[in-house]
Amino acid sequence: MEKSSQENLILVNRESDGVAWVTINRPKSLNSLTKSMMVDLARIFKSLDADDSVRVIILTGSGRSFCSGVDLTAAEDVFKGDVKDVETDPVAQMERCRKPIIGAIAGFAVTAGFEISLACDLLVASNDAKFLDTHARFGIFPSWGLSQKLSRVIGPSRAREASLTAMPISAEQAERWGLVNYVVDRSELLKKARQIAEAIIKNNHDLVLKYKAVINDGFKQDLTRALALEKERAHEYYDGMSKDHFKKLQEFIAGRSSSKPSSKL
Repeated sequence: MEKSSQENLILVNRESDGVAWVTINRPKSLNSLTKSMMVDLARIFKSLDADDSVRVIILTGSGRSFCSGVDLTAAEDVFKGDVKDVETDPVAQMERCRKPIIGAIAGFAVTAGFEISLACDLLVASNDAKFLDTHARFGIFPSWGLSQKLSRVIGPSRAREASLTAMPISAEQAERWGLVNYVVDRSELLKKARQIAEAIIKNNHDLVLKYKAVINDGFKQDLTRALALEKERAHEYYDGMSKDHFKKLQEFIAGRSSSKPSSKL
């Protein structure tokens, strides 16, 4: 286990198969974030992105909650700080990260914790998970994307309800609305996240990185521009493929065909 510089409040564990676990580790405070934790989290995601041995990242929290937001006792230090500095912004670094990020969400994902969840590529939630936006309740303006991302995921009407009322979204609602990929028992949460990571690792790593990028980049565009973006990147990719690459592709397909059981009429 690799420990962070901030009194072990963010833990990192790189496994030999390419899975890296990042754990927000302040359970007595329901994993609320201090400024130093945010800086550390940003640094860690930047480091994992640059580490060629890392294929997939799983982000989770220790104890009863994923992340209960910003530690409001340190709110002035956080909100009056340089919010434009992407180097110390964990959400910005997550969005820059080329590796797939799986969020394993148990308990509360509140405000900043909700925004960190939305920066993940896939979400698995325990059946007691709750997503809650309290910006309006406390008079805090969102700056990590909640006001824009949530409406694009669950629709503007539902997003307005969640954000303007500060009512929680249950795990069941989140799955029904397409916010999370799976809801499982809490005891199965990390196992399910790892199963997804293992399925990703089995695939072509270079294509996984490029596929994540074209999905995420295209989602920010209108459909016409997004389709053009896919075409552009496809042509770039195929132009870079060697004859040996196509030969290996043919061999792989032939090998799969020969391993199929023969069908009987």
